[in-house]
Amino acid sequence: MRALKFLLEKEFLQIFRNKTILRMVLFMPVFQLLILPWAATFEQKNILLSVIDNDHSTASRKLIQKVISSGYFKLADYSTSYSEALKIVERNQADLILEIPHDFENTFIREKAAEVMLSVNAINGQKAGLGSSYLGQILAAYNLDLKNQSQSSGQIIIKPYYMYNIEMNYRNFMVPGILVMLLSIIGGALSSLNIVKEKEAGTIEQINVTPIPKYIFIIGKLIPFWGMGMFILTLGMTIAWLIYGLVPSGHIYIIYIFCFFYLIAFTGLGLIISNYSSTQQQAMFVLFFIIIIFFLLGGIYTPISSMPRWAQIVTMFNPVRYFIEVIRLVYMKGSTLADISHQLFVIIIFAIVLNTVAILSYKKTN
Repeated sequence: MRALKFLLEKEFLQIFRNKTILRMVLFMPVFQLLILPWAATFEQKNILLSVIDNDHSTASRKLIQKVISSGYFKLADYSTSYSEALKIVERNQADLILEIPHDFENTFIREKAAEVMLSVNAINGQKAGLGSSYLGQILAAYNLDLKNQSQSSGQIIIKPYYMYNIEMNYRNFMVPGILVMLLSIIGGALSSLNIVKEKEAGTIEQINVTPIPKYIFIIGKLIPFWGMGMFILTLGMTIAWLIYGLVPSGHIYIIYIFCFFYLIAFTGLGLIISNYSSTQQQAMFVLFFIIIIFFLLGGIYTPISSMPRWAQIVTMFNPVRYFIEVIRLVYMKGSTLADISHQLFVIIIFAIVLNTVAILSYKKTN
């Protein structure tokens, strides 16, 4: 512990003497959280749909078939009641619930109008809005088919209900994702430059001749960036509250617990890159290549369900994906620790594996 104490003193002294790092830590989260959430639009596909058919008529079956065959929706569940379908949504296995009422066909023929209920998981406001829009277009086309068949002027009316993001505010979806980006950049970029910077300065040789074990050396490198990451998380959530009025629906400690292991995992990745790099430029190029892939396949902008099957498999090995899922679930859905237990287990595995590799790949001799 005495050796670790001296290592931490050295690391913090180096950080506070580097004005560039201090500017990154203080100004980058503020700038990106104020600018980035205002821009992004995307097409959605494979929207998971849960159907409740209370009518079981020819008209209701044709309506369901037309919705599923559109290519935008994927039948996730055929529920017998709304409460059953709602449980499917709560488990993130469905995005929308389409409920067809009793006497749907008879009401349409008799009163020239019929209503269907659409409940939308609006955590992703854009996905919810587009899903509602797609369904509206499909129903409009179905209306036209019914008019041509029955020579009537009837109309199917959608009654939407948006869950978790009632205002359909896309920034509520984007801000938590951007906060994960910031933590990944700090945890990955700064840690990836750490050891290689000492190689270029020649100070690594002085450390290598000391009797400090490799795992103590790696822990000493990891802790300062873990602390900086926690500071950025707090700063980012404060900005989200002050600027966007965004506060977690669930317990805030869940985010901190997950972030604790996430930063350990990501700083471990940065230290691995630093161990194998000879110059800071080389480390930055490698990190840039990896982190771009992580962001594009992390679900920050494009839902993972809309990606090709091979890409969905690749995202299973992407730690960014799991933190984005967790922070959005806690912020907008109020998920508990039990609800995110799978993601927490996976990120702990990432932390153990990456830091083990970081310790083993660090060589005290050339």
